[in-house]
Amino acid sequence: MGFLVHPRIVPDRVEERLYQVNMVRGCCASNTLLILPTGLGKTIVALGVIADHLSRGRVLVMAPTKPLVNQHADVFRELLLDADVEVMTGTTRPERRTEIMSRADVVVTTPQSVANDLEACRYGLDGFSLVVYDEAHRGVGNYAYVRVAAFCGPGIRSMGMTASPGSDAGKIEEVCLNLNLYRIDVRSDDDPDVSPYVHDTYVNRIEVNMPKDLVDVISLLRSMVDHYSSELISLGLMNRNWPASTKQLLAIGRNLQARLARGEKTAIVFRGLTLQAMCIKLLHAVNLAETQGMTALRSYIRKLEDESRAERGGRGAREILNRPEYRDMMGIVSRTNVEHPKVSRVMSLVSRFVNDGEGSKVIVFTQYRDTCDLLHEKISSIPGARVGKLVGQANGGLKQREQVELLDRFREGDVNVVVSTSVGEEGLDISSTNAVVFYEPVPSEIRTIQRRGRTGRKNDGEVFVLIARGTVDEVYERSSAQKEEAMRARLMRLSDDLGRRGANPRNQTRLDGF
Repeated sequence: MGFLVHPRIVPDRVEERLYQVNMVRGCCASNTLLILPTGLGKTIVALGVIADHLSRGRVLVMAPTKPLVNQHADVFRELLLDADVEVMTGTTRPERRTEIMSRADVVVTTPQSVANDLEACRYGLDGFSLVVYDEAHRGVGNYAYVRVAAFCGPGIRSMGMTASPGSDAGKIEEVCLNLNLYRIDVRSDDDPDVSPYVHDTYVNRIEVNMPKDLVDVISLLRSMVDHYSSELISLGLMNRNWPASTKQLLAIGRNLQARLARGEKTAIVFRGLTLQAMCIKLLHAVNLAETQGMTALRSYIRKLEDESRAERGGRGAREILNRPEYRDMMGIVSRTNVEHPKVSRVMSLVSRFVNDGEGSKVIVFTQYRDTCDLLHEKISSIPGARVGKLVGQANGGLKQREQVELLDRFREGDVNVVVSTSVGEEGLDISSTNAVVFYEPVPSEIRTIQRRGRTGRKNDGEVFVLIARGTVDEVYERSSAQKEEAMRARLMRLSDDLGRRGANPRNQTRLDGF
């Protein structure tokens, strides 16, 4: 195994990988959106690009969260030679931020404070040779990355990094144009220069049958959806040939709000808004019953009942609670001890891995906090399972410092099972695991790729995707697969299009070490 040789990188520390060297060269020569699967070393590519640019000026590296900022800073401090690496966040005092930006060789920061400071003219980007945007797919709309990019002059090289920008060509193009990126460099596990460094990841699809109590509950919920959507049809607000879906109902809501804004304060508009809101609530309940189980459904029902008692805004919830189907459903929910069959499958999978050998690690991903709490409780009863729960900061969750501490314990083996919501999908440095379990498929190709990338890094890994037969799980699984398939082809077309536009007249720079 050879090591990367560069005058600004600590010798004999960074493995030389051909695909990373090639990506560094491309990023040094042109403003580039770098797309590399989780675990294949986006930070190391950034290290190479930073090392090459330090002789020309200072470097700004931005990441969306404090844990990510600290992770990057630790790597750069450890591996860069003769470089002052400073961390800056929104909690850093403005005077201190100005000082850091004026003298540090590498500034690693969250983007919001930089965007605010630039707009307040506290400092500029003169003297900077490179700006790096981690999780660059966030660079849309008015996100802080976009605001910072507006201050990057033609002498500053720009580099974006992401594991997956998504399959929406329009959004990818928006990211590239917003962040001044005129070239796309994408690699996958199957590319010839990448495959030698990738371990096998085996994806296992596990189907479960829904128990009768859940089937009956779903049937009653759908009966209420049919009742209210029929009324929407009778009011001329919904197409009878389209089955009720959240997407369609959101479109109906936007149309009704627009009519209301134009002054159409009629009974049809007001009743339509109530019906639309009730249908969305009921479809969400169906989704929870189908993909999560009774615990998540019960939690949502409690929120619905609390809403019905509110003086304002509770009319739709009260109407739902007065339906005979709702009372029948609550009869089942209150007496049953049935949980979703996925729970027992997760427990058997975790048990198999934690008892399979010393050092085995598992991550279980789930969409909802209630399910995360349930799985944490259930898995904690498995002999040999040392379980941690990785959730976001909202509603009494984990602060970013606590998230990092949990992942450190997972890395060190004090914890061997992590049950995580979506907070564990993006960016955080999670060590290689033996298995990743999807409690449910997600319809996002970005999130699917990020979840799957949590295994198969340092050794072979397995991914298990749990599917409830005849439910929205099957729809989400197909949707994610189709989007992922389309993504690479669209990226290649967009990269060619950006190149043909000649949108990058900037000088081709000399490479110091690559």
